[in-house]
Amino acid sequence: MTTANSLSTDERSDTAGSAAQRDRRKRILDATYDLAKDGGFDAVQMRAVAEQADVALGTLYRYFPSKIHLLVSALDRQFEDSQAKLNDREIPGDTPAERVLYVLKRLTRGMQGDPKLTEALTRAFMFADSTVANEIHAVGMSMTTIVTHAMHGGAVDKDAITDEDVTLARVIGDVWLSALMAWVTGRQSAPETASHMETAVRLILR
Repeated sequence: MTTANSLSTDERSDTAGSAAQRDRRKRILDATYDLAKDGGFDAVQMRAVAEQADVALGTLYRYFPSKIHLLVSALDRQFEDSQAKLNDREIPGDTPAERVLYVLKRLTRGMQGDPKLTEALTRAFMFADSTVANEIHAVGMSMTTIVTHAMHGGAVDKDAITDEDVTLARVIGDVWLSALMAWVTGRQSAPETASHMETAVRLILR
């Protein structure tokens, strides 16, 4: 029988409340970023993440059941961070297409500037199956929010966003992620990726 005294340090900390859990999750994702930046997808091993984040391996698996869950969650956090930065600035452009292209170009440049990290995150997204549905959904929601925010030129009341806006944003997000994957796998150059995205966005939002 397990007693309170036999619980691991991590397990006892969990009882302290959500603040400790949020801090632990942040350390895990920070460690994931660091390992991926240095060595890409293959460098992100669960034991290495646990050691760098200073958590027990069992604790890591409680938060993230697999490496794919972990990396897709890291991708979502990257989008959430980008969304927060965009909320603090006016998005230039006279049309929805121009504003969306401005935002996507910033995102693309940022991700292409960290190729090993981007390779790890996008490979995980490609490999994800139905067991990672919640994390994939979170990535999609974050991407949709970024695009609809850009379409409307900044902070906007949620009631002003139509079903059509959401549908178009989802299509644009899918096209952008597909183009990014093509760049990661070497099937498309950075200029080709930019040109592909510009054509797609202008056609979708014309």
